[in-house]
Amino acid sequence: MLQEKISGLQAHDQPVIEAERFVLRPPRASDAGLIAHYAGDKRVAEGTRAIPHPLPPGTAENFVARAMAEKHAEDVWVLDGSAQGLAEVLGVISLQRVEVDQSEIGYWIGPGFWNAGFASEAVAALVAANPHRARTLFAEVFQDNPGSARVLTNCGFEYLGDAEAWSVARGRSVPTWTYLRKM
Repeated sequence: MLQEKISGLQAHDQPVIEAERFVLRPPRASDAGLIAHYAGDKRVAEGTRAIPHPLPPGTAENFVARAMAEKHAEDVWVLDGSAQGLAEVLGVISLQRVEVDQSEIGYWIGPGFWNAGFASEAVAALVAANPHRARTLFAEVFQDNPGSARVLTNCGFEYLGDAEAWSVARGRSVPTWTYLRKM
């Protein structure tokens, strides 16, 4: 029933962003299965603030429905490599407005695609497109994920400081590094 509900939704006015090996495109209902598959992996969930583990049934479908809704809290893109012979869903990247000219970037990549440069390519493409026309982008990574920190520094983000963030999958606060990119 939920699948039928989100199938009828229209993608909101969000640009498709070209990267070298994939495009960043708004999610569609058919992405929910692969998103659930990857987000259901404990390693992915524990690398984010908001993905629970284990992933409850319907979570990915609800995520896609919220992302496709006309009024939504954050802009979400799927890394779609299908035109280049890669998977249709490699991961997800998002931008959430913090203030009028500031946005926060978040991302995760499916474990089968780790260490292939997809996260760096996605962040670089989103930064170059700057669809929010932000003057400043923020990002936060858990300190036990130095690979994600390298993605940000490789894309021109500068270390801002240490903090903590709640991880739903871990059920506790986790030390973070915060990064900033002036546009």
